[in-house]
Amino acid sequence: MNKQAVTASIGFVGLGVMGKSLALNLADNGYTVAAFDLESHRVDAAIAQDRLEAPHLPQRIFGYSSYTELLSSLSTPRIIMVSVPAGDPVDQVCNQLIDAGIESEDIVVDTGNSLWTDTRDREKHYADRFIFFSTAVSGGEEGARFGPALMPSGDPVAWTRLRPVFEAISAKVDAATGLPIERNEPGNPVKEGEPCAAYIGDSGSGHYVKMVHNGIEYADMQLICEVYHVMRHAMAMTPSEIASVLREWNKGPLHSYLIEISAEVLDHKDQETGKPLVDIIMDKAGQKGTGLWTAVSALQIGAPAPTITNAVFARALSTLKEVRVAASKTLPGPKSGGITTDKEHMIEQLHDALYCAKICAYAQGFQLMQLAAKEHGWDLNFSSIAKIWRAGCIIRAVFLQPIADAFERNPQLDSLLMDPFFVEQLVRYQDNWRSVVAQAVLAGIPAGAISSALAYYDSYRTEVLPANLLQGQRDYFGAHTFARVDLNEGKYHVHWSEPGRPMRKV
Repeated sequence: MNKQAVTASIGFVGLGVMGKSLALNLADNGYTVAAFDLESHRVDAAIAQDRLEAPHLPQRIFGYSSYTELLSSLSTPRIIMVSVPAGDPVDQVCNQLIDAGIESEDIVVDTGNSLWTDTRDREKHYADRFIFFSTAVSGGEEGARFGPALMPSGDPVAWTRLRPVFEAISAKVDAATGLPIERNEPGNPVKEGEPCAAYIGDSGSGHYVKMVHNGIEYADMQLICEVYHVMRHAMAMTPSEIASVLREWNKGPLHSYLIEISAEVLDHKDQETGKPLVDIIMDKAGQKGTGLWTAVSALQIGAPAPTITNAVFARALSTLKEVRVAASKTLPGPKSGGITTDKEHMIEQLHDALYCAKICAYAQGFQLMQLAAKEHGWDLNFSSIAKIWRAGCIIRAVFLQPIADAFERNPQLDSLLMDPFFVEQLVRYQDNWRSVVAQAVLAGIPAGAISSALAYYDSYRTEVLPANLLQGQRDYFGAHTFARVDLNEGKYHVHWSEPGRPMRKV
């Protein structure tokens, strides 16, 4: 551990994968970092990497062996960033800092994937001891190192102190093109461009927005996987052929980080067998909870998010490997298992289906945030949120600029499906989308996310849904009442068990 006497500008607790990357990012942007981790070798590794990457500069990261030493090394009022697993570890760090003498004007920033309700509760709980703030971080290890998307929320006065820090370390977007300004080497931070960091709102709102980001991420990934599945198993295309298709798609409206890395994965060969790596990766998908949290929140609020929820279910279903293997030997699929459309036309249709389904997935995520904002009293700027996601984060894509534009045109927009630009896109491409869903079903290829997005679209554009029958059913067995389309006020109930089944206003 390096205990050289120094006055550091920012404290950092937790030097795991994300923490080390963020600490090095801070150092690149001119901040002296005082670092602490219960596993001291992590701090040593961060210092060693700092010296390796910037040997020509004065040391920028210093390690300390206790919270007391960490606090004494910082200029006051202090800023301490925390990167530890969500849940109890965050509170353990906060309580240790209290014991070490943290002061009321100091700011503790949770940069982990905490559940938004925990963040809100922590701000209240620690209010008398220090300022608890949070910033959700998206972009993985590389994003944290070279420029993540940041979604900060909490005390607005604390934000004024933190803003220069977050804007410095965040990803940047070219203002003219809306495209990311890439940086992938240490010691050379991007200074120009629009920062992918903006104040989200009151406590918890930043982590909520990040949660929805991850829910959209689940959907986006699943949609790509379903398109891959059709090409691989119904069209008998090789992984390399599919990678070439994705690279071509990445030149147009589907240009995104997820399309880019999907092509890389599909083109990669296993060094031991020489086979495509994707063919030897076990088809059991993991998850860390944020997609589940998004689905649960959508159900609690009553926001229709079937594509996001279906993506969570798809991961759960993938874990039933042994059951699926047994079922594959017992349950028959359709007699005709191929695609009837010619290859080139089918690839075009898959492109359009992915694009339309992606529009619906993002529409679901933004509508969920809109309903949550109303419920929790948040003043969310959806254009700003879309702009934050244009670089640094996992769902970064050229597609986000039209979303930002849509909410700039109409900040009160009820749904992306109602924006003129997206209306035009859906009208133009929906026939190919419908064809893909039909052909996937006929071929026995599961495409739950793509088809759920289409069902969402069709439900959204349907003036009269069968919920009228459903409400009649509820009234029959549970006296739940119903409204009438020909009368503006009141609830009604049919007394189903009485002679003549009379209807009365309740």
